[in-house]
Amino acid sequence: MATKILVHGSGHKAASWDKIISYMGDNEDIVCPNLSSILEGQEASYENLYSAFVKYCNEIDGQIHLCGLSLGGILTLNYTLDFPQKVKTLVLIGTPYKVPKLAFSFQNIIFRFLPKSIFETMAFDKKNTFALGNTMKNLDFSNRVKSIECPTLVLCGKKDSANIKSAHFLAQNIKSAELEIIEDTGHVVNEENPEVLAQILTEFYSKNDF
Repeated sequence: MATKILVHGSGHKAASWDKIISYMGDNEDIVCPNLSSILEGQEASYENLYSAFVKYCNEIDGQIHLCGLSLGGILTLNYTLDFPQKVKTLVLIGTPYKVPKLAFSFQNIIFRFLPKSIFETMAFDKKNTFALGNTMKNLDFSNRVKSIECPTLVLCGKKDSANIKSAHFLAQNIKSAELEIIEDTGHVVNEENPEVLAQILTEFYSKNDF
């Protein structure tokens, strides 16, 4: 049975998947890396983070199931494009196929005025959150996603207005993609609606873990 890797976003840590895992009955093959930990002290640039994520995935024997939310979705999308033979299935949750520069700039302005303590529950501290964001501004996978051939599930909360268009784009441009919009849910689907997400993932993996 292929290992399932659940990857959190920049605003959270691996523990954000705990409820999902508890709702998924057969969970012995699930791993959730902490993105700050796999960097192993390196500067938090996207290049370094992606390289560390590649190393993490490649050290797992056999094919893998990738599931990522937000930043985690960007990393899993990037990896699937670069290592298609390694990925058995892909789940993208609230994931932009192209980093919205204006939204990122606005977010950075807000973050600048937040106290450092706010970042304690996030993936990275204040300094590294800024550093990472500044290295992601030019990410754009729009011309590459059509090459993805593995079974793909695109999920987005109905209230996640920032990513709903991206969800439709990904579903339309990835050959084997299914799209599911989750009602009464915003961006952080794994925390806002864990039971429903766990059910969706369980059904998807039961169809594709052969």
